[in-house]
Formats: sequence, C-alpha cells, structure tokens
Amino acid sequence: MTSIVEQLSSAVGAAFEAVGLSADLGTVFESDRPDLAPYQCNGAMAAAKQAKKAPRAVAEDVKARLAELHPHLEVEIAGPGFLNITPAGNVYAIRANGLSEDDRAGGRKSTAPKRLIIDFGGPNVAKPMHVGHLRSSVIGDSLQRLMRFRGHDVTSDIHLGDWGLQMGHLVTELEDEKPDLVYYDADFTGPYPDEPPVTIEDLARLYPQASAKAKEDPERNARSRKATAELQAGRAGYRALLRHFINVSIAALKEDFGALGVHFDLWKGESDVNDLIPELVRDFKDRGVAEESDGAWIVRVAREDDKKELAPLILVSSQGSALYATTDLATILDRKREQDPELTLYVVDLGQSDHFEQVFRAAYKAGLAEEGALEHVKFGTVNGTDGKRLRTRAGGTFRLADLINEARDRARARLNEAGLGAELTSDEFETVARAVANAAIKFSDLQNVRTTNYIFDLDRFVSFEGKTGPYLQYQAVRIKSLLKKAGDQGVAPGAVTISDKAEEALIRRLDAFEGALSRAERDRAPNVLCEHAYGLAQAFSGFYAACPILPEKDEAIRASRLRLAQTTLTQLEIVLGLIGIDVPERM
Repeated sequence: MTSIVEQLSSAVGAAFEAVGLSADLGTVFESDRPDLAPYQCNGAMAAAKQAKKAPRAVAEDVKARLAELHPHLEVEIAGPGFLNITPAGNVYAIRANGLSEDDRAGGRKSTAPKRLIIDFGGPNVAKPMHVGHLRSSVIGDSLQRLMRFRGHDVTSDIHLGDWGLQMGHLVTELEDEKPDLVYYDADFTGPYPDEPPVTIEDLARLYPQASAKAKEDPERNARSRKATAELQAGRAGYRALLRHFINVSIAALKEDFGALGVHFDLWKGESDVNDLIPELVRDFKDRGVAEESDGAWIVRVAREDDKKELAPLILVSSQGSALYATTDLATILDRKREQDPELTLYVVDLGQSDHFEQVFRAAYKAGLAEEGALEHVKFGTVNGTDGKRLRTRAGGTFRLADLINEARDRARARLNEAGLGAELTSDEFETVARAVANAAIKFSDLQNVRTTNYIFDLDRFVSFEGKTGPYLQYQAVRIKSLLKKAGDQGVAPGAVTISDKAEEALIRRLDAFEGALSRAERDRAPNVLCEHAYGLAQAFSGFYAACPILPEKDEAIRASRLRLAQTTLTQLEIVLGLIGIDVPERM
C-alpha cells in the first residue's frame, strides 16, 4: 500500500520522464504552504540546466503532461517554477480506509532485512549507572524497537565494562576488608561459594575507595595492577570473584534498565572475549596486519584521503598488555562467529569517534568485517539548565536511579495538579506515574537530533502541555476514552468519507508515517519519530476541534470520524512504542 506522497511522486515523475527528463525530478513532498496546496514538487528548478529552459517553462511542460496523464490532479505553477499539487478528495478517503485496515497503520517492513547487532548501554561493573548512560540507553533501545518493526533480525548487547584495572581495585580493596575470604587463598581448590561476598552497595563503596587510594599511593596502584594481571591470567579465586562482581552488578543494572523499560538480548562483557585475544593478536601478527613499533604492536589505520591525522591502533602495549581497542576487536571476532551480523551499530557518545574509527579500520583491514558493516551512532551530552553537564545540586554525578525517582515524584505531582488519575486505584495511579515519568525522560532526549547536546529541564518535560512525552500520552488516552464512550453508546466506526479540510490534514499526517520510518531508519534518528508523533497529535487536536464526532447527527460522517480517531490511536501507539513510551488505558 503506497502513500499519497509516493503515488504523487510516481505520477509527477512519469510526467517529467514524458518530457525527456529524469523521473527522479518528480519527487513530491508535503508543502510548507498548505494554504496554497497540500503538496509540491520543485523538480523544475533542478531540471532547468538539463532542459536548457527556464524553470517555469519546464514546469509548464510537466503540467501539460500531467493534465493528459492524470486529469484528476489540480496543478498550479507558483513563483519561478514550483508545482503546487492538490489531489482529488477521494484520494484521502481511499488512503484512510487502507490505513484503517492495516494493523501496522501504514508502516512497512524493509525490503532488504539484515542481521543487526546494536551495542548500547555500556555500563561498568561495580559502578552505578549515571545520567551519562541515559542517551545511549534510550537511543539504542529506540533503534532496536525501530529496526525490529522494520523487519530486521536484531540482537542487542549491553557490552559491560567488566575487565581492566577497576576489577583489580575491587579485588584488592575487598581483600583489605575481608582477607580471610577463600578467594585469596592460592592453595584453595574449590568449589568456591555460590553466594556473593558483596552487595551492590559494597561494590559502589569499594571501587571509589580503592581508586582514591591508588591515586595517592603508587604502591597501592601497583598492587591493583598486579591483581588485574593475575585475574586476566586466570587465577581461579580472582576469576570467581569477578563472576560474583558481574552477577551482582547485572542484577542491579536490570533494575535500573527495567525501570526505564529498556531490555537487552545479551549481557556480555569485555571479560567474555578475553580468551580470544591471544588468538587474535597472533593472527594479526602472522598476516602482517600488525607491526612492531617501539616494543608495542600496532595497526596502521591512516588513509591518504584523511582530513586529519589518525594515530595507529595499539594492539599490544610495550608492557605486553592488551588494551581497550584490542578487546573491541576481539568482540567483533566473537560476534562474527556467534551472530555473523551484516551490520553492527555502536551507540556511544561523540567523544569516542576517533577510537571507533581506529577499531573499524583495523577490523576492515583484518577482514573481521566488510567495509561499512560497523557504524558509530554518536550522540552529544545531557546538560543541566546552566548549560553544563547535568549534575546533582551538590555538583556530583547524577545517578540514573535518582533521576528516575525524581521524575516519578514530579509525575505524581503533575498528575495531581492536572486533576488526572483521581478515579484510579493507588496501584493504577503509581503505574501511570511511572509511565509518565518514563515518557518525560525518553521524549526529552529522543526529540533532539542525537549529535547535539541538549538541556534537561525536568519541570518542563513532565508536563501535559507542549511538546512532551506526557502530552502525547494524554492525547492517546483521550482518544481511548472517546472510543470507549462510543462503544458504550453503541456507535461503531465506519468507512471514511471526507467532509472537512481538518480531516484531510489528519490523513496527510497519517500518510506520512512510512516516510518518517524510512528517514528514522536511514539516519538512525529517533527524533524523526518524535516529530511524527507530535505532528500527528497536533493534527488530531485540530481535527477534533473542527469536526464533532459523537455529537455529529449524520451517522455516516460520525462513523467516518470515529474510524479516523481509531486509526490515529493505532498509529500513535505504534510510534510511541517505537520510542519506548507506554500509553496507559486511562488517566
């Protein structure tokens, strides 16, 4: 089922082709002056040089052919050669009825589905999630929802930071507090206890303690480094502790992510690929992908056409240790063997751009992935109202759990202020408050172009007015209430007919869904979905104000408008679902 825009583009493209020009020039889009015409085409401007005519003359030729090929189209020429296009009224009704019968509300599946891995979240073991993890989490989650909706085979991986010096800090600090634990007895042969010797609170305390001591005392730092080396070499007691650290952290992380409605298929970490590193390093050396340089092994990744210098990737340091980039390459190798993805998306902040460029080029050079199969989906920072990185009032790191709890408090207050939820039970009210809080958090982030920084203003975002997630939820709940009332009155939806311009405007917004999906997928841009959801809600508000539904006396018109409301709700819930926002049954 093609959209109105696609139908018009095909028709106008054929007219351009009929006058000897490229059909691509006939691309039609919604007009930025709907008071003049709902659609326009600017192809005549681009065709002037090729046609060796003034743009308006080209437009006249195309208009004449359109009159022959599609006499039902009303076409006017504006300015130097813009084509303003108005389709016949029945086009809207046909499209609306088609959308109403489609459980995907016009959103198609990709014609070229792929096996995808989306790497996002990326928290560190033993460190509480902070607001810096927010963008990766909600952008990555939205992308996995979008890609699955488009028909791709998606595997999401949290890619835990569970390897390196931080683990050595934990091992040694715990030893200082509990030296008698069997994990520190080199002669202990096991089995080690199933119950962890630490809680998540312990881990949150032990790591900063150890890190602070190590910064002040070189010997203390050297001790942690030694423990890290022994852990990575396979010391049994330390490996058993690592597993406890990981399990305790994952349990806590699942609560934080679960509170946001974010889920992963894989909970793998850097430690899962450690055993692949020796094999990978040998292969890189044997095939000449890596070369020795001042005692280290490096991969040269610079290219002649680079606009800025890109340093070589260090595969093995001069001290003989594998680095973060090495682990990333081992992860690519692991995924190639386990999932064999055609495309891997890394949802990581802008600051890691050079790192990923090094890793990707090294992977391509080594044949671990096809050129273009690895993509860095980069994003900017979350800032406070002062324009600086979002922090607590005391100036510390803003824990994600604290942000979620604060959003829920604000949501409860706003619901009460708006007189919403008064008829709900306490459990239902709490469920709605959580949904509203998540909508505020997610929409505030996702509505922005991801590569930009944005100001996080919770007071503004937890509002049922303006461009916010709660506003969209409220609009959807409003439609649900309307449909329920209609059902209670025995009024059923019927075939769509057009009797008002506001109906046409609403249908144009519904019709734009597939285009929004396509752009969001192509550009990895959840903000496009946010814009569509908001535009759809706005169009429905205009339609609802201009076109009475239940009070309408004409049964056919009433049934038609009810069908439009029903279709709007279906599409709005789908779009909101793609950005991770749940719609309550009532407020």
